Amino acid sequence: MKPKITLLPNIRLATKIGLASAAALSFSWPAAAQNKEKPNILWITSEDNSAIHMGCYGNEQATTPNIDELSEDGITYNNAFANAPVCAPARFTIISGMYASNTGTQHMRSNNKIPGNFRFFPEYLREAGYYTTNNSKEDYNLDRDQWNKNVGEAWNESSSSAHYKNRKEGQPFFAVFNTTLSHEHKIHYHLQQENFEHDPDNLDIAPYHPDVPEMRKNYAQYYDYISRMDQRVGELLDELEERGLAENTIVFYYGDHGGVLPRSKRFVFESGTRVPMIVRFPEKYEHLAPGEPGSRKNRLVSFVDLAPTVLSLAGVDIPENMQGHAFLGKEKTEDPEYVHFFRGRMDERYDMMRSVRTENYRYIRNYMPHRIYGQHLWYLWRSTATRVWQEAYRNGETNAVQSRFWQTKPTEELYNVNEDPHNVNNLADDPQYQDVLKRMRKETQRWVRENRGAGFMPEAMMKQLAGDKPIYEMTHSDDFPTESIISTAEMASRKDPADVPELIEKMSANHPAIRYWAATGCAVRGEEAREAAPQLKKMLEDEYGNNRIAAAEALCRMDLTEESLSLLVEEMNNDNEWVQLHALNVLESLDTETVEPVKQDIFNVATWKERSGYFRRAYKSLLKKLKPGWSDYVIW
Repeated sequence: MKPKITLLPNIRLATKIGLASAAALSFSWPAAAQNKEKPNILWITSEDNSAIHMGCYGNEQATTPNIDELSEDGITYNNAFANAPVCAPARFTIISGMYASNTGTQHMRSNNKIPGNFRFFPEYLREAGYYTTNNSKEDYNLDRDQWNKNVGEAWNESSSSAHYKNRKEGQPFFAVFNTTLSHEHKIHYHLQQENFEHDPDNLDIAPYHPDVPEMRKNYAQYYDYISRMDQRVGELLDELEERGLAENTIVFYYGDHGGVLPRSKRFVFESGTRVPMIVRFPEKYEHLAPGEPGSRKNRLVSFVDLAPTVLSLAGVDIPENMQGHAFLGKEKTEDPEYVHFFRGRMDERYDMMRSVRTENYRYIRNYMPHRIYGQHLWYLWRSTATRVWQEAYRNGETNAVQSRFWQTKPTEELYNVNEDPHNVNNLADDPQYQDVLKRMRKETQRWVRENRGAGFMPEAMMKQLAGDKPIYEMTHSDDFPTESIISTAEMASRKDPADVPELIEKMSANHPAIRYWAATGCAVRGEEAREAAPQLKKMLEDEYGNNRIAAAEALCRMDLTEESLSLLVEEMNNDNEWVQLHALNVLESLDTETVEPVKQDIFNVATWKERSGYFRRAYKSLLKKLKPGWSDYVIW
């Protein structure tokens, strides 16, 4: 065991002079001082990198010496996770201590309201005397007026120049430094290079990726930028020590969600949600640490836990509305059995997944199994890796595992994460794992009901029903039919033809979200739901655009296209931008031959350049599908 050392005067100096000599630098702080003085807390966050790409997590091909050293001096969490596999919903979850799926902020770059009494957690630190700084990413995914108000109350500074050095003398600080050096845009095709620090030929490739030269180059490029990110982490740690503050500062390092190679970011697999997380305690605050320096913890932790954990370390009461649980400090809770995940709209593409993880297994519930994993997404397709993977699939050059990304999804997925860290061997139908499957299905069902179903309404409908009120208030009212909506969504997604009579009955339900899922269930089943066609045709006149579109999609999947196709084109011009986007998503999901009769009508949407960015992206992608030759234009 390493001898305990204080971080005086410099932890890096201590490693240079040797641990035995470093131990001599230690001194004891009185217990009273330990309990009264508030620790400084430094957060260093990096974007878009999974735990699997860190040396301290066992990747010998990674070059991350500064983070590896931090791991040697701190507590490394083996099972740390982003609750959402993309930045904006994940950041809302962090800053609020609440699941974005509970407040209606689960979609990427949404602008929905939350209750006025829900505050960002740094505000509580500020009230307790902390100087709070954010340098500098916000991306909090809610109504802009509330965003600005909460930012002003949470941070003393939130900008690219924000720094703890600007605090009053002796004032404790909570400071965030975010680096974008490993962000997704670093591997976009216009940044490709030929000379790499990491040899493309010597890197391990995930089994779901085709092993082709362009893919290897993107891997090497990504590893190179992770190394540069690691250098930035080292610079921030060095600055803390040079200012003589390391002895009083608890340091967190974590990644903001999974990596950027295709099938990681945006997907609730291990690659999209498992992140590196390390916490280093100076000797002064070792009484708050859960173990010795250099130790590792298997406790399941996730982003919803960060806000209560920081408040716990600072000795601040945790607000009742926070859903996370402190994993450090005086309010530390028992180790949980589960962590939970959610996925909604990613930029211009709708999909819906929920997931739960134990220490050994990951379960995924796909509520839109009739959609392929790899829906075309403008930003993701700027990566060479994505495009060469799709091309290999279209050319018949991918194996069964590599092809799965381009196909529709099973309703349920179950993975043994210890034996299958890449999540390629779905055990959901394996008789040996039925007890595990049932247990994790039941836990998912419990959790989504506890979160009251905000994510179980289509986006446009959710906003229409809430009006000027926060979505949270609507879904947490006594008359909101949480159980009926969620149970219908579960029925819709499980593909069983025997459910069709009940789905037909539910198409007459009072609440529009129930009708939506009933029609979607028919779309999932396609021809097997043909007996529902008369009721679906009636739904083409539903008052909610989402329901008209869901019914039209179901009819198209039964080859009953005469009325339904023209309705989908009509909804592209709906006054609601999210209804427009829903219609575009459906049109692109259909076979080209199915859409052929209305192709010219789609081309005639003259106002597309004036629409929202997501509409333009989805529209150009549809044109690419229907009009070969648009490829380069669509990518840009």
